[in-house]
Amino acid sequence: MNRKTISILLVVVLALLVIVSAGCQKLQARDQLNKGVQAFRGGAYPVAVEHFKQAVSLDPQFPVARVYLAMAYLMQYVPGAESAENNRMAQAAHEEFLRVLEQDPKNTTAIASIAQLYFYQKKLDESQTWYRKLVEIDANNKAAYYTLGVIAWTKTFQPRMEARAQMGMAPDAPGPLKDKKVRLELVSKNLPIIEAGLQDLQKALSIDNQYDDAMAYMNLLHRERADLADSTEAYRKDTQAADDWVDKTMEIKKNKAAQAPAGGAVTP
Repeated sequence: MNRKTISILLVVVLALLVIVSAGCQKLQARDQLNKGVQAFRGGAYPVAVEHFKQAVSLDPQFPVARVYLAMAYLMQYVPGAESAENNRMAQAAHEEFLRVLEQDPKNTTAIASIAQLYFYQKKLDESQTWYRKLVEIDANNKAAYYTLGVIAWTKTFQPRMEARAQMGMAPDAPGPLKDKKVRLELVSKNLPIIEAGLQDLQKALSIDNQYDDAMAYMNLLHRERADLADSTEAYRKDTQAADDWVDKTMEIKKNKAAQAPAGGAVTP
């Protein structure tokens, strides 16, 4: 056997070894994934993280493992808790979800999770941006539209309450806002947000006309808009619409409770 033949055979053997090794690594990655999933389901998230990290290390192109890794970090994040460790978990989850999106830009789980994470952190503009990305990909995601409505109300409620306090109006005093200058400033700032929020909630309800949570926020946003009205008549129109949504919400909740199995939970 001459040197050329031996060289060719060595190349073939090495190539086969690489293929076998890669195959073994993929099998090991799947084994680590399975162990991680078991830990994840049992609530042992730190243990799950280590298994998912091993799976990703063995197979960097293993998208399911990377999604699970990000979710395991996210499950350890406690909304509202201020600590270095909690912030580290949020950052780790965010970074892993971004890596998921590098491989799969339309991964709705990653997009929704980043949007939710920003919402938990009260970074409403960032959360809104990511929920908008989500509905561009998944136009039938009622929860995304609903959350956009919640964000709209969250952005507008506090400034309106501060305006009422500033002019000596009690929170439950009839509106609209008395001071025209203050009202017009809020109209400029809040009304576009309110209108967009109402549209988002309507989209959620067009997907699910029994969506009582969305109905509840339709009520709240109509009350936000009522205070910005330029007349008592317009104020009453919006407050009446708000009251109607309260009635619809209560009716749907009552119907769902009546349809629920005895001793069972109501399905949202």
